Amino acid sequence: MNDTIQILELFGGIGSPRCALRNLNIPTKAIDYVEINEKAVRSYNSMFREELEYKTQTVVGWNLKPDILIHGSPCQDMSIAGHQGKATGDGRINRGKGSDEGSGTRSSLMWETIHIIENMGEWRPRYVIWENVKNVKSKYMRPNFDRYMVEMEKLGYTNNYAVLDAREFGLPQARERVFTVSVLNGEKFEFDDLIRTPMRNLQEFLEDDVPDIYDVTQPSVLACIGEKGIRRATVIKDCAYTITTRQDRTPAQVIDRGDGRYRYLTERECWRLMGYTDEDFDRAKAVQERNGKYYKALYDQAGNSIAVPIFESIFRKIILQEVA
Repeated sequence: MNDTIQILELFGGIGSPRCALRNLNIPTKAIDYVEINEKAVRSYNSMFREELEYKTQTVVGWNLKPDILIHGSPCQDMSIAGHQGKATGDGRINRGKGSDEGSGTRSSLMWETIHIIENMGEWRPRYVIWENVKNVKSKYMRPNFDRYMVEMEKLGYTNNYAVLDAREFGLPQARERVFTVSVLNGEKFEFDDLIRTPMRNLQEFLEDDVPDIYDVTQPSVLACIGEKGIRRATVIKDCAYTITTRQDRTPAQVIDRGDGRYRYLTERECWRLMGYTDEDFDRAKAVQERNGKYYKALYDQAGNSIAVPIFESIFRKIILQEVA
């Protein structure tokens, strides 16, 4: 692997793998970044603005060969929490369309990664990392997950996957995601010896003097605090539940302010619970606009992101393997 790690970020979001490499002080060149969400692109460009060159460039002689390809294809059509369809409604079923190739769903874009690697010709990235929701292993989604593994094997990769929880990597957030690491012409990537760190205290991630605009005021949410089921609002104690793209609707999670008052997590707290620094957040916030009471784009970007410390642990192992 090169002294400077070259990465290709597909469905790049706000660049959690790039942040992880930066935190590890690993020289990195992002040779391409692909993301359809304009607001996410705006945040990404602001976070890495010193490394971006806004000038006309020629593609002649470019080295477009990444060492590591990372893709976190859209999960909405495979996620339990996502838009999988309703029990009622014409032509819709509870399990949703999933990621069938040619279905037109956002999750089916995972197959574009296969096509991109195929079109690279004889050359292949050394590592391909795919992150997605745990539900990809469910009964209805598993066939496409298995097919992905088979297609990667055809391209010369050895695959392995594991369900990793952000709590095992220092973050007080119960966030379980499937990580698949494919190694070109190599041994199977082992997850058991990833460096894990004790979950940090939730209070380290919470802000002081949070404004009243974050107070829970909707009667529908207040009425279901402590309840169970789909319409519920859970009081956060030792750790948060999975950060989602919206905090102000059920199922919700809230902070007990005392005296019968509750509040939502702030945008900054959600970014912290994903492993981003306050500087990352401030740079992103500077290029976003408030939508009503909140910066909804920042909630959305946190909820769609990947926990940075998990990438840090994976990259530590990959780099150590290459050095050895």
